[in-house]
Amino acid sequence: MNTKFKERLLIMASLTVILGNSPLLSEAQDTSGIYHEEYRPQVHFSPKAHWVNDPNGMVYFKGTYHLFFQDYPKGTTWGPMHWGHAISKDLMHWKELPIALYPDSLGYIFSGSAVIDSNNTSGFGKNGKIPLVAIFTHHDPQLEKAGKENYQNESLAYSLDDGYTWTKYAGNPVLKNPGLRDFRDPKVMWYVKGKKWIMTLATKDHITFYSSPDLKNWKKESEFGKDLGAHGGVWECPDLFPLKLNEKTYWVLIVNLNPGGPNGGSATQYFIGDFDGTTFSPNDGKTRWLDYGTDEYAGVTWNNTGNRRIFLGWMSNWQYANQVPTKGWRNAMTIPRELTLFKEKDGLYVRSLPVKEINAIELKKPQDHRPELPKALPGQYLIKLKTKRLADYSIILSNSANEKLIIGFDKVKDQYFIDRTKSGRTDFSGNFPSIAYAPRLSDVNNSEMLLLVDRSSVELFADDGRTVMTSIVFPAKPYNHIDLKLVKIIQLIPLYGIW
Repeated sequence: MNTKFKERLLIMASLTVILGNSPLLSEAQDTSGIYHEEYRPQVHFSPKAHWVNDPNGMVYFKGTYHLFFQDYPKGTTWGPMHWGHAISKDLMHWKELPIALYPDSLGYIFSGSAVIDSNNTSGFGKNGKIPLVAIFTHHDPQLEKAGKENYQNESLAYSLDDGYTWTKYAGNPVLKNPGLRDFRDPKVMWYVKGKKWIMTLATKDHITFYSSPDLKNWKKESEFGKDLGAHGGVWECPDLFPLKLNEKTYWVLIVNLNPGGPNGGSATQYFIGDFDGTTFSPNDGKTRWLDYGTDEYAGVTWNNTGNRRIFLGWMSNWQYANQVPTKGWRNAMTIPRELTLFKEKDGLYVRSLPVKEINAIELKKPQDHRPELPKALPGQYLIKLKTKRLADYSIILSNSANEKLIIGFDKVKDQYFIDRTKSGRTDFSGNFPSIAYAPRLSDVNNSEMLLLVDRSSVELFADDGRTVMTSIVFPAKPYNHIDLKLVKIIQLIPLYGIW
């Protein structure tokens, strides 16, 4: 028998044993309670019930990460938008709180951001309390129905109890629509050099920058992007922030796009360049994608995280988000990711990797499980893989229902791929059974890959986060078998469920 073939058989056999004996990778499905329903992710945030889409208002304050999100608390499909609210101390374990912002006479509460107004520029602070200020889009469905163009405007709410309860500003809206059908998703930051607030706003097919001394009075600064980047759909959910590489500061502008992503539907593009407080100037006109998979969208970053830039996206796609086969709840967020810059021969790019906090839920010694650990948790685990040389390779995750998810690399095309055509339930949308592709952005003569598998999703981070892909899947049973072709597993780490 060929030596390499023998080695492959031994690897396959050992993996079957590892996965088959792990309580965390049992095929049993516990549908008896919240967070243990069929398809429910175990290491990703999802609301207890109902609909969720864009992450909003993400801010870190006094040791707590606040995550607000587009929420419809009366159904599992998109409806009148509210701001849901959850908090975490470690980006992994989340506590869902009551609805933070409800629709009102000015409209639904669409996407936006939140800032810490440390200098009380807004005047909302009282008795020495630092105000947290949310900046969001009011979407008026009545004006939209009447055929008006100005049905989206920007408004404020503030909190004086560290973000737990909110009061809407009586002077809303603070930035009125000049007559654009799409005028939304304000991401606000404090621009230190200019001592002013900068709002990055999605305006139809481009970005408009505004500035303000007090969050209430806004002045238009400039526009960007009408002739740059991908324009297959409307621009949404932008974000502007600085990142350093070799002590030099660059500015990254994130722009979410729907449709028009590299694999169809929703996706997140970005630009790298310079921002002088008025104008964003890109280094080049190249279109870059933060995630090439089908299921990362509306991603933005947390404010006030110091030297770290932490990103979170919505783990779905508008092509089928309302149809995915979950019951009682619908959609989830990606794993939080830390963003950094790296340089290749053709320019600068953004690297993306799971935050280090994921180490806290790693189960490094499966044999040390306590007997009382619920055996009903399906598979959630990290797999680290590597090839000795660059060649075609694949990882097939499968189950006893003959469903399989194929992940791999095509050397001729120099592309990574995720094939979910036979991954489980795919019949709810003609767009779902698909093969997604992503270019390799490294020129090293071997390949490394980190896979995060969590019940109904897989996130691929190749070449130390240079190429990233996210895909949701709906297998009847957990993937508890792995078949490898020309790739070796370095480490397999089961993860504790966070709920």
